[in-house]
Amino acid sequence: MLTSSQLLEKINGYIADLAYSHEPRGLYAPIEYVLSLGGKRIRPVLMLMAYNLYKEDVDGILSSAASIEMYHNYTLLHDDLMDCADMRRGKPTVHKMWGGNAAILSGDTMLVLAYQLLSSCDISYLKNVLDIFNRTALEIGEGQQYDMEFEKRDDVSEEEYIEMIRLKTSVLLAASLKIGAILAGASVGEAQKLYDFGIQIGLAFQLQDDYLDVYGDVAVFGKNIGGDILCNKKTYMLINAFRLADMNQRKELESWIACRECDPQEKIKAVTLLYDAIGIKELCNKKIEDYFQKGMACLDRLGIPDTRKVVLRSFVESLMHRSV
Repeated sequence: MLTSSQLLEKINGYIADLAYSHEPRGLYAPIEYVLSLGGKRIRPVLMLMAYNLYKEDVDGILSSAASIEMYHNYTLLHDDLMDCADMRRGKPTVHKMWGGNAAILSGDTMLVLAYQLLSSCDISYLKNVLDIFNRTALEIGEGQQYDMEFEKRDDVSEEEYIEMIRLKTSVLLAASLKIGAILAGASVGEAQKLYDFGIQIGLAFQLQDDYLDVYGDVAVFGKNIGGDILCNKKTYMLINAFRLADMNQRKELESWIACRECDPQEKIKAVTLLYDAIGIKELCNKKIEDYFQKGMACLDRLGIPDTRKVVLRSFVESLMHRSV
């Protein structure tokens, strides 16, 4: 079996060799740019790891793994535009470099390229793989819609938020694992266990992102800290801060949420101090750990020797213990 570093090297090399240097440059330059930013390639690496649980040679599914990364980056181009985000992986976002129209059109092109890459998989698995991919793509759109609707609501519950991040984040991680298992010829039951594992790990991963947006180090996190606070984003942390705050804390939170011309750093500091006082930091960490352990339980139930799970287990553990 290959290590996570070896799998990352393989997918990076495959993506680097994809040729998108033709005209018009205004369409393909943003695609080359966003793919060149690298990152952990979590989703394609998970697909390769799932495949590697059952078969040794992953080279035959590199195009499928690349399709997942292409699709993921397509969603990021559009998400960054909708969120007015300036930075992605420590670099300017596509819409900051080329404008909003380019982010939309290049993103749309990446979606087509993702399908093109995925369609080269073994024909005997293509229908099943496309069904999973299509369902996942629809769910991600549903999650994004919920996320936008939550911006206009003040009554978002924790349960609604968890469902939103399941759709927006978890399902693509889960689909990557499931497709990898299917392409390796794993049974329906084994593929589903990996899907369930991905759902739980994805929830933990997104909640950790929420946590790092408040308590992370920008040099490690790759995005500006406090963005969710400045945007009054309905995260697990803000939802539970309102739920658990006393009367005075609630009034102060409401004051900062309503503030339109306050100093950004002052707002971030004040809301973070409120989170500390209310106990949100500890609450979020416990929730992250709960989902992580549920995911590990799904992995334990796979009907393969534990020795074959070591690489996948270690990779996920490393993701869940990022520096802050």
